[in-house]
Amino acid sequence: MPDPSRPKKKLGQHFLKDPNTARIVASGVTADDVVLEIGPGRGFLTGFLAERARLVHAVELDPDVLPALRQAVGDRGNVRVHEGDALRFNYSSLDPAPNTMVANLPYNVASPLVLMLLERVEGLRTLRFMVQLEVARRMAAVRGTKDYASYAVLVGLLAEVKILHKVPPTVFDPAPRVHSAVVEMVRKDPPDDYDRVKDVVIGAFRSRRKRLVNNLPEPARAGAPRVLLSLGYGPDARAEELSSQDFTALCRALSWAL
Repeated sequence: MPDPSRPKKKLGQHFLKDPNTARIVASGVTADDVVLEIGPGRGFLTGFLAERARLVHAVELDPDVLPALRQAVGDRGNVRVHEGDALRFNYSSLDPAPNTMVANLPYNVASPLVLMLLERVEGLRTLRFMVQLEVARRMAAVRGTKDYASYAVLVGLLAEVKILHKVPPTVFDPAPRVHSAVVEMVRKDPPDDYDRVKDVVIGAFRSRRKRLVNNLPEPARAGAPRVLLSLGYGPDARAEELSSQDFTALCRALSWAL
């Protein structure tokens, strides 16, 4: 009979099995931290987090792995297991509230999940997690590079991002076909008008071949070249040339038209 706790491709599960990698991911956790772990799976990383943290909130979607997770947790009093979908979970219900997220994230939800946590769970001051290397590069991309797109701009408005370690496929069960990476994000204060900046950023990258001006709402197009010039760009600038801070300045200067 097949093991129901085996990793499921449809859930993007690649369970960590290497202790050295687990120590690297968990290394920033201290006894003062309340950790949010998303996708704990069978609890391999959870044990390393529990050794360091004051408390671990482990949020798991897959009911089939819960018995193995609870067995791995054992009688540890500083781990609480929560069953639920991380994209829809009510994080405000966690008490005490987590101040850091540490996880081996499921591949299929990592990008939207990280952005959602940065946007909505303000108590998380740091996020340290593993994702596919190509996803990590898109998260940490800088302007002018092929990986730089709206996602990197939005993350850059909310956090400082670093790729800390490249991780080989062999540390996972099953081994993925690609390398992964440990990413660290340290939250910073977002612009007060983040929602408006987000709308402009998403629109600006929708047609990358177009000039940025042509991707703006019609009322803002006439004034945009002047603002771009003040930021050091020409009227033909494209979205991938601007930094996160440039987008904020652009939106504020054109706020009357957006």
